[in-house]
Amino acid sequence: MSSRKRYALVGTGGRASFFYSAIVKDFKESSELVAFCDVNQTRMDFANKKIGAHGVGPLPTYKSEEFDRMIEESKPDFVIVTTVDRTHHTYIIRAMELGCDVISEKPMTVDEDKCQEILDAVKRTGRKLRVTFNYRYSPHNTKIRELIADGTIGDVNSVHFEWLLNTKHGADYFRRWHRDKRNSGGLLVHKSTHHFDLVNFWLGTQPATVFALGDLMFYGRENAEKRGVTKFYSRAHGSEYAKDDPFALHMEDNGNLKGMYLDAEKEDGYYRDQSVFGDGINIEDTMGVMVKYRSNAFLTYNLYAYAPWEGFRVCFNGTKGRIEMNVVEQSYVNSGGEQGLEGAVTGKKILVHPLFDKPYEVTVEEGKGGHGGGDPVLLNDLFGEPTPDRFNRAASHVDGAMSILTGIAGNRSLRTGQAVNVADLVKF
Repeated sequence: MSSRKRYALVGTGGRASFFYSAIVKDFKESSELVAFCDVNQTRMDFANKKIGAHGVGPLPTYKSEEFDRMIEESKPDFVIVTTVDRTHHTYIIRAMELGCDVISEKPMTVDEDKCQEILDAVKRTGRKLRVTFNYRYSPHNTKIRELIADGTIGDVNSVHFEWLLNTKHGADYFRRWHRDKRNSGGLLVHKSTHHFDLVNFWLGTQPATVFALGDLMFYGRENAEKRGVTKFYSRAHGSEYAKDDPFALHMEDNGNLKGMYLDAEKEDGYYRDQSVFGDGINIEDTMGVMVKYRSNAFLTYNLYAYAPWEGFRVCFNGTKGRIEMNVVEQSYVNSGGEQGLEGAVTGKKILVHPLFDKPYEVTVEEGKGGHGGGDPVLLNDLFGEPTPDRFNRAASHVDGAMSILTGIAGNRSLRTGQAVNVADLVKF
């Protein structure tokens, strides 16, 4: 047991339980959780209660200003960072300066300046940084990488990629801290980092030039008023108007949401259940992006967050044919249900269309667990015994940077109306 790797976790909100629950349930032989850090004591106490159900803890807890003391006293090998996106760089950099390697939830950070600070810190400290792109590990996404790498459709020249977030999952980004672009970088960074990383991974290349369009066209008070809405509220809890609103989140009805957020808001005033048709939303809900890659391939990408179903469609056009993949996912609210159902696949189909032959469907193994079966494989890669991986799905700080830089360039393009060269954003 003395050879177990030691992990401290900072940021005990919704995404954190994905990591700390896995360590205490499935990876006790190889990994040990040693401390929690957060701005909110109630939330850390709730995390300790959850791991206590598995006979672990309670772990020592530290407020965010005690981060250095946590490292000194708990002596972790790794720090897991699952805080608000705009603070990722703070804890990533300080953990590396104090001698720890880091595992960061995506996105690695939210803008080019913070990205540069992280890249410089990796070089300066020599520490390692992993970014947790679980979609790479989904069997159907890995299969696309295999087909392209094996030359099934020759050289890929163009990709069309459409991602749909429905009115349950998509709306959730407009209830919480993500609705402020300063916190999340908007959906082009916070959510699309998954999708831009997949394109980098599938094609084995990196973005070069980005142009984007986008706007807030459905959520927000002004858009609701245009549709004739007259009954507004600031948050769901305690609101009569929210009782019949399909977009409202009722935290008191869910043990996780109540313990993690409703009971904790007295400490920091954070409301997890804000109205998606309220004021103060400054992120886009409808976006279109064009990307030119170093391989000379280009991407047309669309994301919108009020779709009638959840999932994505992607098509690859190559010199020897075309690949089409359609995936339907189960919708979810972060921390609102079983972790293993997040991103669970309810339907998928991969078709290959050779240039001069009949199209055929590609069989893909059924993955168990969240994100189409990718989550358990990622968790084993992080905390268990990694197996040889032909596709190098473990994502480094460079992968993390290249995924967010597409979105960061997209945000700059939204502001300026101009195409943006990724090489102008940061220096590696």
